[in-house]
This record gives sequence, structure tokens and C-alpha cells, in this order.
Amino acid sequence: MRKISGKTYWLVGASEGLGRALAMRLSKAGCSLVLSARNADSLSALADSLPGPARVVVCDVSDRGSVEQAAQAAGEIDGLVYLAGVYWPFPATEWHADQTETMFDVNLTGAARVLGQVVPAMVARGAGHVVITGSLSGYRGLPGSIGYSSSKAGLMHLAESMHADLRGSGVDVQLANPGFIRTRLTDKNDFAMPFLMEPDQAADEMLTLMRSEKFQRAFPRVFSWLFRGANFLPDWAYFRVFGGK
Repeated sequence: MRKISGKTYWLVGASEGLGRALAMRLSKAGCSLVLSARNADSLSALADSLPGPARVVVCDVSDRGSVEQAAQAAGEIDGLVYLAGVYWPFPATEWHADQTETMFDVNLTGAARVLGQVVPAMVARGAGHVVITGSLSGYRGLPGSIGYSSSKAGLMHLAESMHADLRGSGVDVQLANPGFIRTRLTDKNDFAMPFLMEPDQAADEMLTLMRSEKFQRAFPRVFSWLFRGANFLPDWAYFRVFGGK
């Protein structure tokens, strides 16, 4: 089991939802935290509510200069958890260019910006812990999910490549793939969301992953079988179930 007590973790996307719940879990577990997002007020309120030490570093992951400044302010860290994400649901027949680009810029390119400031130093030290938040929606393309599922698929692929490259380097990479979590993002959905989790439940799953030596955790477990199993379906069968009529 991985020891996280006494470690310093930088949480990017910590101001609400899963990030906020995970911050509370890590603080109670004895971690020192660096909390980042765009909303300074929300971060400050969160830091004040935590039982352990926490610093606020405002960061806009869509802005390279902001990321560079935030990484410098965060200083040397033991671990990074990337939780930042945006989401708008719409199909390709109703393409929203600005929203699509923003989802890629925050969910995928934003992660690359942050990782570029953190991973080289971890590799040089021969020690570090990176946790990336993917999604069950990233296993295969889904209808009505232009931008979001594709950006998460890219993020999951990035985590796999990093894990392959960094094995034996002292830098551990983990990937968390949650299903539906009750947040302001999923509040936009007008369809049924099976196995909907509360942020605290998802944070417990994240913490279980972080304390383990496993690379990946997909949750809720039963719900994840549907998405992971879809990878084994031939295209004609998959799109007959999930494609348009």
C-alpha cells in the first residue's frame, strides 16, 4: 500500500465537486495540499475548511503563462492530481465549435500543460506520483458527447503512455475513470444517469486507487463493465446499439 501521509499533493481542479471532496479526504489522511483552480474565493474557503495544511494557487489550465506561474508557486511536490474538466453535452449534428475547443483545451491540453511543468522535475528526482482523471466515457465514442468523451479518451491514452515510459523511473502514474458524479457538470444532462455517485463516494474510490499500486481504477465497478466490455464488440454491433438510427 502506498504511503501518502506526510506527502504534498497539488490538486488541479480542486474548487468543487470531486476535487473538493478529494481534498478533504487527502487532508484527513495527513497530506499537505496545494489547491488550484480559477476561483480564488472557492479555493480559499476550501483551504480554511480542511483539517490539515493547504495553500491556494490560482491557475487557469487553458493559459500556459498561468500554468507556469502556478507550478513555480506550488514548488516541489510529491504528487499531482489532475481533476480539471469542463463539459457540455451535444451531438455532432448540433456542433458547438467554441465549446468543443474549450473541452479539448481544458480536459486534455490543459493536462499536458500542467504535466509539462511537473513531470520533468519528478523524473530528475526519481520520485513522484501522478494521478489523472479520465472517464468511463473515454473507452469508446459515445453519441451526444462530441468534445468530452474524445478529450477524455486522449487523456486516458496520455496516462497509458506515461505509465509505459515511466515504469522503473520512480515516478508512478495512475488513471481514475469515474462514471456519473453529481456535480454542476452532470446537472446539464437531460437523460437518466445510472449508478450516479455523490462526490464523496467518487473521492473514496480515488483515494483507494492512490493508496494502491494499481495503474487504473474504473468505477462504479459494475457500471464500468459495460464500457470496458464495449471495446470487445465489433463495430457493427457497437454502433447498432450506440449509433444513430
